[in-house]
Amino acid sequence: MTNLSKFVLVTGMTGAGRGSAAKVLEKLGYFVIDNLPPGLLGAAVATARSSEDIDRLAVVVDARSREFFTGLVHELETLRAGGVVARILYLEASDEVLVRRQEAARRPHPLSLEGRLMDGFDRERELLRRIRGRADIVVDTTNLNVHQLGQRVRAAFEDPDDGGLRASVMSFGFKYGLPIDADMVADLRFLPNPFWVDELRPLSGLDDPVREYVLGQPRAEDFLEKYEELVAILTDGYLREDKHFLTLAFGCTGGRHRSVAMSEAFAERLRAQGVRTQVVHRDLGRE
Repeated sequence: MTNLSKFVLVTGMTGAGRGSAAKVLEKLGYFVIDNLPPGLLGAAVATARSSEDIDRLAVVVDARSREFFTGLVHELETLRAGGVVARILYLEASDEVLVRRQEAARRPHPLSLEGRLMDGFDRERELLRRIRGRADIVVDTTNLNVHQLGQRVRAAFEDPDDGGLRASVMSFGFKYGLPIDADMVADLRFLPNPFWVDELRPLSGLDDPVREYVLGQPRAEDFLEKYEELVAILTDGYLREDKHFLTLAFGCTGGRHRSVAMSEAFAERLRAQGVRTQVVHRDLGRE
């Protein structure tokens, strides 16, 4: 008889926040094993399943395992065949940010050998390519601090797993780049921009005057209704594939007015349907 009810695999790029994510999972009651060679994954799960004290297991697997990492997909398939399905949390960030973080830590990349840091990151991305494609949750930490990353991890894993859907609704500015961890991206630049209204320019989509201006546009309500229908179709597919976390991104030019107001409004719709939803304003305050 197994007591193991939850199993999370944490992986991703060096410097993307795997250690921080693991600490959050530990606070949520997970027994965390860091830097486990994939070949020992089955043994770790078997030990956890036979333990009376471990009901949640999180394992951090990354490039430090080097040649051992290539067997990870095989180990996951073997576990799945035995009835143990891992939820995969994959963390990544832009090359520029990863290099800066690694240099600040004063540590060489485990795959850089005698070469440049970027050589190590290039090798790592190729090594992780297959597992990223299998990830249930991908989080881009480029513009997240440790507290915001903790919010994303808690939103995905802290509530009881009742088979329902969890959602993260993100606002962003196209001028700062597309979010690479979004399942769906909505471009809201078709709506009139409050930036060009003098009294609204210094405000944000969290302020009532901007919210009323944006949501008062006839096309805004029509968009929200149709987008809700589209997300419902995607949600059904996700749940059939046993995926329970959905990231929706709403973008406007600067990520301050339209995207903020619309993401908050759409999150309200999801919550009204019983979907556990958090809102992240990625670029609010950058201007």
